[in-house]
Parts: sequence; C-alpha cells; structure tokens
Amino acid sequence: EVVPEIMELKKKVYAELDAVAGPDVIFASNTSTLPITEIANTTSRPEKFIGIHFFNPPQLMKLVEIIPGEKTTQAITDLTQEYVKSVNKQAVLCRKDVPGFIINRLFIPMVHEACYAQDRTNATLEEIDSAVKFKLGFPMGIFELADFTGMDVIHKATVEMHLRDKKVINPHPTIQKMFDEKKLGQKSGEGYYKYSDDKYERVALSEELAEKFNPIQLVANILNNAAWLITNGASDISEIEKAAQLGLGLRKPLFETAKEIGIKNIVDELYRLEKEHGEFYKPDPLLISML
Repeated sequence: EVVPEIMELKKKVYAELDAVAGPDVIFASNTSTLPITEIANTTSRPEKFIGIHFFNPPQLMKLVEIIPGEKTTQAITDLTQEYVKSVNKQAVLCRKDVPGFIINRLFIPMVHEACYAQDRTNATLEEIDSAVKFKLGFPMGIFELADFTGMDVIHKATVEMHLRDKKVINPHPTIQKMFDEKKLGQKSGEGYYKYSDDKYERVALSEELAEKFNPIQLVANILNNAAWLITNGASDISEIEKAAQLGLGLRKPLFETAKEIGIKNIVDELYRLEKEHGEFYKPDPLLISML
C-alpha cells in the first residue's frame, strides 16, 4: 500500500481491505513515518502486518526498511526479508516501531539542526553544505538534500515524528515557514536555494567553502540519534551504517567519521549544546560509554 501519508486514509484503506482479503493475506505499508503498530491494530490481523519502506525513486534506490509492528510474527518478518531480496533490493531491519524508523530518525532531525547551526554561527548555506559534503562524506549538502527530498515530505515527517516523541526533533520554525510559503525545494523552484525551470543545476559547493564551517554540531546530532537507535534496541551499528550508505549515500561510515572527529569532542559538543540550549542535546549513554 502506497497511499499518501495520512493516518486516517491508511486506516480507511486497510479497513476496506481487511473486510475482503483472505485470512492468509499479508498487509504491508510503504509508510516512511507513520506508526506501523497503530495502523496494524485497526485490522483483524496485526500479526500479519509489516512496514516495508522503499526509498524514492525505488527504481534506483536499493534500500528498503523493514519495520515489524509490536504483534508482527517473526515468520512474517522473515518472509518480508526474503521478498525484498527477491526484487533485488537490500533490506535493513528496524527492530522496533520507533518514530522515523532508521533513515528519517537520522536525516530529518539533521535538517532542523542545520538550521540551528546557521542561526548560531552565521555560516552561509553553501558553507554548511560544503562541510557536510566534503568533511562528512554526504553526496550533497544537507540543505541541498532537503530541497531534493521536498519540504512537504520533510514537514510531514517532522509533524508525525514530533507527535509521537517530542525528544526526536527540535523543530526549527524555518521548516514550517517554508512549507506554508510553498517553498518546497526543487519541485516548486525554490527551497533553501532557487532553481531554474529548465534544468536542475547543482549548488556550487567547494572544499574551500567547507573549511569555513565546523560541522561538529551536525555530527553530534546524527550520531546521538544513531546511538539512541542502538540503546533502544531498534538497530545496531552495522545496520545503521548500511542504511546510511544506501539511503543517504554516505561515502564513509558514520561511526568512522565520528572516531576521526573524536567521540570525546562530539560528547563535549553535546554537553555544550545541552547547557546552552536544553535537554534535547543530552548525550546518549552509548556515546558516553564509548569514551
């Protein structure tokens, strides 16, 4: 099922399907943010309900997130993993139905954090994006990636994730403002950057610009969320690295980058941010244990 990310619509679709589908039919939702368990519990077969999130565009992206609900059986999870392999995709298993699953848990909060980083440092979009690309090994800058994804998608994910867990995201007002003004990124011709109607032109990023911004605040954010996934039993380092490589296009493992920067430096940055901006930045126990 790939209907729009509207909970009531999904529940309506599954109510109709549940009434006519045979008892052996498995239900799978392509949702990227909505809680699998909540949708599953509206049906008579929550044990045969699972999340199977293909990444966009699915004809090019190899990654698929598999998310069992609280009542999904191991047999259904195993069968789903076999199915993903049969269609020549690579699966990562999000072991718990947590807000954002794996990729959105890493990516969406980082977009907000980049906005805060700009506020706090007065760095330009291009300087931040250059640092993300050339220092952190992303295929493009975080603002560039947000424009590529679409502010409508990011806004929807933000609302759903924050609704389920206030500690996931520290929402920056820019996201809501851009959504309200229909500055959705490439698809609307303007987001963080402006785009020509004729063709997509990559933003002019450079290693020289990258030297003007220290991305440690962004690394601290994404690593703290990765650590949260591990601490809470939703994933492990190898699955997170696989997801980040295939879903975000990271050219270098996330935890390898973190070790190069220094775990102590990252934890110290989180403590600094916590002191100045609140408990949202409290370091995950896993990061503290790695010191």
